[in-house]
Amino acid sequence: MEFVLNERLAAGGFEVTRKFGCRILLKNETNFPWFILVPEVPDGIEDLHQLDEEIFAEVMTGVRKISEFVEGHFKPEKLNVGCIGNMVRQMHIHVVGRFTDDPAWPGVVWACDAKRKYGAGEAEGIVAAARDFLEV
Repeated sequence: MEFVLNERLAAGGFEVTRKFGCRILLKNETNFPWFILVPEVPDGIEDLHQLDEEIFAEVMTGVRKISEFVEGHFKPEKLNVGCIGNMVRQMHIHVVGRFTDDPAWPGVVWACDAKRKYGAGEAEGIVAAARDFLEV
């Protein structure tokens, strides 16, 4: 099976690494510390319950590690984790740090109109810190 990352997911972030059976991306959105894990599974597997137990465990380890990174690095007040996939059907899991003063609070981040991309060089430090944390 050759895994191909969805174009929309690829265009919307910075690749951090491939680990835990996933592509791990930093979303290009500065309002929230936002990571996306994309399990490298065949097309047609869109929801977590469809994963076999071994792959599920590996992916959930990745979600836990990214959650720990976001919590430790950004110190959010709340951590949101979701596998939605209404717009992009390829399975992907969002890990988003939230703050009561962020522009989407208390609503959902993907409905927020206050989009802001990273400037030149801004994302690299976060990607490097995530790679260090994940021991890549």
